[in-house]
Amino acid sequence: MTQTHPASIDSFDRKILEIVQHSNRTTSEQIAEQVGLSPAAVQRRLKRMREQHIIQADISVVSPRKIGRSMTFVVQVSLERERADLMDAFKKEMKKNKAVQQCYYVTGSSDFILIVTAVDMEGYDRFTRESFFDNTNIRSFQTNVVMDAVKVGLSVPVEEEISP
Repeated sequence: MTQTHPASIDSFDRKILEIVQHSNRTTSEQIAEQVGLSPAAVQRRLKRMREQHIIQADISVVSPRKIGRSMTFVVQVSLERERADLMDAFKKEMKKNKAVQQCYYVTGSSDFILIVTAVDMEGYDRFTRESFFDNTNIRSFQTNVVMDAVKVGLSVPVEEEISP
């Protein structure tokens, strides 16, 4: 795993990031009022943070339940062989699969952790048949059915940590 160094951001950037993580529809004027900068300065900072990929995307978060995808699964996947080409092929397949919301290559007892959504158990069964049973490099997978999404989010704490 490659080590990345955090981007150089100041307290104004941190305040702006807190606001836009809550709602990216907040106007530059509203942000400027909250952080004590001009709207033009806020726009410049947002543009820079997008160019530096500090802000990776401006998206709308859709409620899976409201569109009929009421089931969420946390799936641990173990590969048969951990060759780079086979892992890359699995990563590529998971990126393409719309049912896979998140895919993590991890350490520990499994190789990947997936967050998968489906309309119902039959939909998840189709997913497993197409993604796992038809893949000769899948050694095993273990599924946890989400009973209650207690906390779901992608916001990242941006406050400055103070060392003791």
